[in-house]
Amino acid sequence: MTDPRTPRSQELIDLIARFAKEDGDHETSIPGLSVHRRSGTGIRACGAYKPSLALIVQGAKQVALGDDVYRYGHGDYLLTSIDLPVTTQIVEATVEKPYLSMTFQIDTVKIVGLDHAGQADHSSAPATRGMAVSELTPELEDAAARLLRLLDRPQDVAVLLPLIEQEILYRLLTGPQSGRLRQMAITDSQSHQINRACIWLKEHYAVPLKIEELASRVSMSVSSLHHHFKAITAMSPMQYQKQLRLQEARRLMLEEMLDAGSAGHQVGYESQSQFSREYARQYGEPPRRDVGRVRRSLMDRLTGGAEMLSEG
Repeated sequence: MTDPRTPRSQELIDLIARFAKEDGDHETSIPGLSVHRRSGTGIRACGAYKPSLALIVQGAKQVALGDDVYRYGHGDYLLTSIDLPVTTQIVEATVEKPYLSMTFQIDTVKIVGLDHAGQADHSSAPATRGMAVSELTPELEDAAARLLRLLDRPQDVAVLLPLIEQEILYRLLTGPQSGRLRQMAITDSQSHQINRACIWLKEHYAVPLKIEELASRVSMSVSSLHHHFKAITAMSPMQYQKQLRLQEARRLMLEEMLDAGSAGHQVGYESQSQFSREYARQYGEPPRRDVGRVRRSLMDRLTGGAEMLSEG
Protein backbone atom coordinates (compact mmCIF):
# COMPACT_ATOMS: atom_id res chain seq x y z
CA MET A 1 0.00 0.00 0.00
CA THR A 2 1.36 3.41 -0.94
CA ASP A 3 2.80 5.43 1.96
CA PRO A 4 0.65 8.57 2.30
CA ARG A 5 3.74 10.50 3.41
CA THR A 6 5.57 10.09 0.10
CA PRO A 7 5.90 13.27 -1.94
CA ARG A 8 3.50 12.07 -4.65
CA SER A 9 0.89 10.92 -2.16
CA GLN A 10 1.15 14.18 -0.25
CA GLU A 11 0.73 16.09 -3.50
CA LEU A 12 -2.50 14.21 -4.21
CA ILE A 13 -3.75 15.02 -0.70
CA ASP A 14 -2.91 18.69 -1.15
CA LEU A 15 -4.49 18.91 -4.61
CA ILE A 16 -7.77 17.26 -3.62
CA ALA A 17 -7.98 19.25 -0.37
CA ARG A 18 -7.56 22.46 -2.36
CA PHE A 19 -10.27 21.64 -4.89
CA ALA A 20 -12.60 20.14 -2.26
CA LYS A 21 -12.44 22.77 0.46
CA GLU A 22 -15.78 21.75 1.98
CA ASP A 23 -17.39 18.40 2.67
CA GLY A 24 -19.26 16.96 -0.28
CA ASP A 25 -18.84 15.77 -3.85
CA HIS A 26 -17.32 18.34 -6.17
CA GLU A 27 -17.47 18.17 -9.95
CA THR A 28 -14.47 19.74 -11.65
CA SER A 29 -13.92 21.53 -14.94
CA ILE A 30 -12.51 18.30 -16.39
CA PRO A 31 -15.31 16.06 -17.75
CA GLY A 32 -15.76 12.92 -15.67
CA LEU A 33 -13.43 14.04 -12.86
CA SER A 34 -14.79 14.73 -9.38
CA VAL A 35 -13.16 15.15 -5.96
CA HIS A 36 -14.66 14.24 -2.60
CA ARG A 37 -14.21 15.26 1.02
CA ARG A 38 -15.74 14.09 4.31
CA SER A 39 -14.79 15.25 7.79
CA GLY A 40 -16.32 12.37 9.69
CA THR A 41 -17.80 8.91 9.51
CA GLY A 42 -21.56 8.62 9.30
CA ILE A 43 -24.68 6.87 8.19
CA ARG A 44 -24.85 4.63 5.16
CA ALA A 45 -25.62 6.29 1.85
CA CYS A 46 -27.00 4.71 -1.30
CA GLY A 47 -26.53 5.45 -4.97
CA ALA A 48 -25.29 4.14 -8.29
CA TYR A 49 -21.66 3.81 -9.36
CA LYS A 50 -20.79 4.18 -13.03
CA PRO A 51 -17.75 2.66 -14.77
CA SER A 52 -14.97 4.56 -13.05
CA LEU A 53 -11.64 4.64 -11.28
CA ALA A 54 -11.78 5.88 -7.67
CA LEU A 55 -8.66 6.66 -5.62
CA ILE A 56 -8.65 7.34 -1.90
CA VAL A 57 -5.68 9.44 -0.85
CA GLN A 58 -6.67 9.84 2.81
CA GLY A 59 -9.14 7.98 5.00
CA ALA A 60 -11.13 4.86 4.18
CA LYS A 61 -14.51 3.82 2.81
CA GLN A 62 -16.73 0.76 2.70
CA VAL A 63 -18.84 -0.15 -0.31
CA ALA A 64 -21.53 -2.85 -0.18
CA LEU A 65 -22.59 -4.51 -3.43
CA GLY A 66 -25.29 -7.08 -2.75
CA ASP A 67 -23.75 -9.27 -0.04
CA ASP A 68 -20.19 -8.32 -1.01
CA VAL A 69 -18.38 -5.67 1.01
CA TYR A 70 -15.34 -3.79 -0.29
CA ARG A 71 -13.19 -1.72 2.04
CA TYR A 72 -10.46 0.46 0.63
CA GLY A 73 -8.36 3.34 1.83
CA HIS A 74 -5.27 5.40 1.06
CA GLY A 75 -3.05 3.63 -1.44
CA ASP A 76 -5.97 1.67 -2.97
CA TYR A 77 -8.18 2.14 -5.98
CA LEU A 78 -11.68 0.89 -6.66
CA LEU A 79 -12.43 -0.08 -10.25
CA THR A 80 -16.09 -0.22 -11.29
CA SER A 81 -16.70 -1.62 -14.77
CA ILE A 82 -20.52 -1.56 -14.94
CA ASP A 83 -23.40 0.52 -13.55
CA LEU A 84 -24.03 -0.80 -10.03
CA PRO A 85 -26.37 0.23 -7.18
CA VAL A 86 -24.35 0.28 -3.94
CA THR A 87 -24.45 1.27 -0.30
CA THR A 88 -21.46 3.21 1.02
CA GLN A 89 -20.09 4.42 4.34
CA ILE A 90 -17.05 6.49 5.22
CA VAL A 91 -15.25 4.50 7.92
CA GLU A 92 -12.13 6.58 8.52
CA ALA A 93 -12.19 10.39 8.61
CA THR A 94 -11.79 13.27 11.07
CA VAL A 95 -11.95 17.04 10.85
CA GLU A 96 -8.17 17.21 11.22
CA LYS A 97 -7.55 14.39 8.73
CA PRO A 98 -10.58 14.25 6.40
CA TYR A 99 -11.45 11.55 3.92
CA LEU A 100 -10.21 12.69 0.48
CA SER A 101 -10.71 10.92 -2.84
CA MET A 102 -11.07 11.42 -6.57
CA THR A 103 -13.21 9.67 -9.17
CA PHE A 104 -12.59 9.54 -12.90
CA GLN A 105 -15.27 8.02 -15.10
CA ILE A 106 -14.17 5.45 -17.64
CA ASP A 107 -15.37 5.39 -21.24
CA THR A 108 -15.12 1.69 -22.04
CA VAL A 109 -15.49 2.43 -25.76
CA LYS A 110 -12.00 3.98 -25.68
CA ILE A 111 -10.56 0.72 -24.42
CA VAL A 112 -11.22 -0.93 -27.78
CA GLY A 113 -8.92 1.46 -29.63
CA LEU A 114 -6.24 1.29 -26.96
CA ASP A 115 -6.21 -2.46 -26.37
CA HIS A 116 -4.83 -3.44 -29.78
CA ALA A 117 -1.55 -5.01 -28.74
CA GLY A 118 -2.56 -8.59 -29.48
CA GLN A 119 -4.24 -9.37 -26.19
CA ALA A 120 -6.00 -12.69 -25.82
CA ASP A 121 -9.66 -12.98 -26.74
CA HIS A 122 -11.70 -12.31 -23.58
CA SER A 123 -15.16 -12.64 -25.13
CA SER A 124 -15.68 -16.16 -23.77
CA ALA A 125 -13.94 -15.57 -20.42
CA PRO A 126 -16.04 -16.27 -17.30
CA ALA A 127 -18.03 -13.28 -16.06
CA THR A 128 -16.55 -11.62 -12.99
CA ARG A 129 -17.75 -9.01 -10.48
CA GLY A 130 -18.12 -5.55 -11.92
CA MET A 131 -16.18 -4.08 -8.98
CA ALA A 132 -12.77 -4.73 -7.43
CA VAL A 133 -10.18 -3.14 -5.15
CA SER A 134 -6.47 -3.15 -5.99
CA GLU A 135 -3.30 -1.57 -4.70
CA LEU A 136 -2.40 1.73 -6.31
CA THR A 137 0.81 1.56 -8.35
CA PRO A 138 3.32 4.44 -8.58
CA GLU A 139 2.60 4.75 -12.30
CA LEU A 140 -1.15 5.07 -11.84
CA GLU A 141 -0.64 7.43 -8.91
CA ASP A 142 1.58 9.63 -11.06
CA ALA A 143 -0.99 9.75 -13.87
CA ALA A 144 -3.69 10.71 -11.35
CA ALA A 145 -1.54 13.56 -10.04
CA ARG A 146 -0.99 14.89 -13.56
CA LEU A 147 -4.73 14.70 -14.19
CA LEU A 148 -5.44 16.81 -11.10
CA ARG A 149 -2.69 19.28 -12.02
CA LEU A 150 -4.57 20.05 -15.22
CA LEU A 151 -7.21 21.80 -13.11
CA ASP A 152 -4.67 24.60 -12.65
CA ARG A 153 -3.84 24.69 -16.37
CA PRO A 154 -7.13 24.88 -18.30
CA GLN A 155 -5.26 25.93 -21.43
CA ASP A 156 -3.59 22.49 -21.49
CA VAL A 157 -6.72 20.37 -21.04
CA ALA A 158 -7.67 19.99 -24.71
CA VAL A 159 -4.25 18.58 -25.62
CA LEU A 160 -3.12 16.76 -22.49
CA LEU A 161 -6.36 15.28 -21.11
CA PRO A 162 -6.70 12.67 -23.92
CA LEU A 163 -3.08 11.61 -23.36
CA ILE A 164 -3.46 11.28 -19.60
CA GLU A 165 -6.78 9.46 -19.99
CA GLN A 166 -5.13 7.07 -22.42
CA GLU A 167 -2.31 6.42 -19.95
CA ILE A 168 -4.76 5.75 -17.11
CA LEU A 169 -6.63 3.22 -19.24
CA TYR A 170 -3.32 1.65 -20.28
CA ARG A 171 -2.22 1.31 -16.64
CA LEU A 172 -5.53 -0.35 -15.79
CA LEU A 173 -5.32 -2.64 -18.81
CA THR A 174 -1.85 -3.78 -17.75
CA GLY A 175 -2.85 -4.18 -14.10
CA PRO A 176 -4.61 -6.92 -12.11
CA GLN A 177 -8.12 -5.79 -13.15
CA SER A 178 -7.50 -5.75 -16.91
CA GLY A 179 -9.92 -8.59 -17.56
CA ARG A 180 -12.86 -6.63 -16.15
CA LEU A 181 -12.25 -3.72 -18.49
CA ARG A 182 -11.67 -5.87 -21.54
CA GLN A 183 -14.86 -7.82 -20.89
CA MET A 184 -16.82 -4.58 -20.89
CA ALA A 185 -15.25 -3.41 -24.15
CA ILE A 186 -16.00 -6.61 -26.09
CA THR A 187 -19.46 -6.23 -27.62
CA ASP A 188 -20.26 -9.95 -27.68
CA SER A 189 -19.02 -10.70 -24.17
CA GLN A 190 -21.32 -11.72 -21.33
CA SER A 191 -20.30 -8.63 -19.35
CA HIS A 192 -21.29 -6.35 -22.22
CA GLN A 193 -24.68 -8.07 -22.51
CA ILE A 194 -25.27 -7.73 -18.76
CA ASN A 195 -24.30 -4.08 -18.96
CA ARG A 196 -27.01 -3.60 -21.59
CA ALA A 197 -29.49 -5.26 -19.23
CA CYS A 198 -28.42 -2.95 -16.38
CA ILE A 199 -28.84 0.13 -18.57
CA TRP A 200 -32.34 -0.98 -19.56
CA LEU A 201 -33.28 -1.61 -15.93
CA LYS A 202 -32.01 1.85 -14.92
CA GLU A 203 -34.13 3.46 -17.60
CA HIS A 204 -37.25 1.40 -16.82
CA TYR A 205 -36.97 0.64 -13.09
CA ALA A 206 -40.62 1.62 -12.45
CA VAL A 207 -41.96 -0.84 -15.04
CA PRO A 208 -42.90 -4.40 -13.94
CA LEU A 209 -39.95 -6.66 -14.79
CA LYS A 210 -40.50 -9.52 -17.22
CA ILE A 211 -37.35 -11.63 -17.24
CA GLU A 212 -38.14 -13.28 -20.58
CA GLU A 213 -38.41 -9.89 -22.28
CA LEU A 214 -35.22 -8.61 -20.68
CA ALA A 215 -33.31 -11.74 -21.73
CA SER A 216 -34.57 -11.33 -25.28
CA ARG A 217 -33.47 -7.67 -25.35
CA VAL A 218 -29.87 -8.61 -24.58
CA SER A 219 -29.84 -11.81 -26.69
CA MET A 220 -29.47 -14.22 -23.78
CA SER A 221 -31.44 -17.17 -22.48
CA VAL A 222 -33.27 -16.66 -19.19
CA SER A 223 -30.95 -19.07 -17.34
CA SER A 224 -27.84 -17.44 -18.80
CA LEU A 225 -29.12 -13.97 -17.90
CA HIS A 226 -29.75 -15.00 -14.29
CA HIS A 227 -26.38 -16.74 -13.94
CA HIS A 228 -24.20 -14.02 -15.43
CA PHE A 229 -26.19 -11.13 -13.94
CA LYS A 230 -25.61 -12.56 -10.46
CA ALA A 231 -21.93 -13.22 -11.18
CA ILE A 232 -21.31 -9.63 -12.26
CA THR A 233 -23.64 -7.57 -10.04
CA ALA A 234 -23.88 -9.84 -6.96
CA MET A 235 -27.68 -9.77 -7.26
CA SER A 236 -30.51 -10.99 -9.48
CA PRO A 237 -32.19 -8.71 -12.03
CA MET A 238 -35.18 -8.44 -9.69
CA GLN A 239 -32.95 -7.47 -6.74
CA TYR A 240 -31.12 -4.96 -8.95
CA GLN A 241 -34.41 -3.34 -9.94
CA LYS A 242 -35.53 -3.29 -6.30
CA GLN A 243 -32.32 -1.49 -5.28
CA LEU A 244 -32.89 1.12 -7.98
CA ARG A 245 -36.50 1.62 -6.91
CA LEU A 246 -35.69 2.00 -3.22
CA GLN A 247 -32.81 4.37 -3.86
CA GLU A 248 -34.94 6.58 -6.09
CA ALA A 249 -37.79 6.54 -3.58
CA ARG A 250 -35.41 7.62 -0.83
CA ARG A 251 -34.08 10.43 -3.03
CA LEU A 252 -37.61 11.60 -3.79
CA MET A 253 -38.44 11.76 -0.09
CA LEU A 254 -35.20 13.47 0.92
CA GLU A 255 -34.73 15.89 -1.96
CA GLU A 256 -38.22 16.47 -3.34
CA MET A 257 -40.05 16.08 -0.01
CA LEU A 258 -42.50 13.44 -1.27
CA ASP A 259 -44.35 11.38 1.31
CA ALA A 260 -43.69 7.65 1.47
CA GLY A 261 -46.89 6.69 -0.34
CA SER A 262 -46.24 9.00 -3.28
CA ALA A 263 -42.57 8.04 -3.53
CA GLY A 264 -43.33 4.32 -3.48
CA HIS A 265 -46.01 4.66 -6.14
CA GLN A 266 -43.79 6.79 -8.37
CA VAL A 267 -41.02 4.16 -8.45
CA GLY A 268 -43.40 1.33 -9.29
CA TYR A 269 -44.79 -0.08 -6.04
CA GLU A 270 -48.53 -0.80 -6.13
CA SER A 271 -48.61 -1.93 -2.49
CA GLN A 272 -47.66 0.59 0.18
CA SER A 273 -47.14 -2.17 2.73
CA GLN A 274 -44.75 -4.01 0.40
CA PHE A 275 -42.82 -0.80 -0.19
CA SER A 276 -42.52 -0.16 3.55
CA ARG A 277 -41.39 -3.75 4.23
CA GLU A 278 -38.73 -3.73 1.51
CA TYR A 279 -37.58 -0.24 2.44
CA ALA A 280 -37.16 -1.24 6.10
CA ARG A 281 -35.27 -4.37 5.05
CA GLN A 282 -32.89 -2.25 2.97
CA TYR A 283 -32.38 0.74 5.28
CA GLY A 284 -33.14 -0.74 8.68
CA GLU A 285 -36.19 1.46 9.37
CA PRO A 286 -39.57 2.27 7.80
CA PRO A 287 -39.49 5.15 5.27
CA ARG A 288 -40.82 7.94 7.50
CA ARG A 289 -38.51 7.11 10.41
CA ASP A 290 -35.43 6.67 8.21
CA VAL A 291 -35.99 9.89 6.26
CA GLY A 292 -36.64 11.83 9.45
CA ARG A 293 -33.43 10.53 11.00
CA VAL A 294 -31.39 11.37 7.90
CA ARG A 295 -32.81 14.89 7.79
CA ARG A 296 -31.98 15.43 11.47
CA SER A 297 -28.48 14.07 10.91
CA LEU A 298 -27.93 16.36 7.96
CA MET A 299 -29.12 19.35 9.96
CA ASP A 300 -26.76 18.42 12.80
CA ARG A 301 -23.87 18.30 10.34
CA LEU A 302 -24.45 21.63 8.66
CA THR A 303 -21.54 23.14 10.54
CA GLY A 304 -19.31 20.09 10.33
CA GLY A 305 -20.02 18.55 6.94
CA ALA A 306 -22.77 16.24 5.83
CA GLU A 307 -22.41 12.58 5.03
CA MET A 308 -23.53 12.16 1.44
CA LEU A 309 -22.94 9.63 -1.30
CA SER A 310 -19.70 9.78 -3.20
CA GLU A 311 -18.35 7.51 -5.90
CA GLY A 312 -14.84 8.09 -4.73
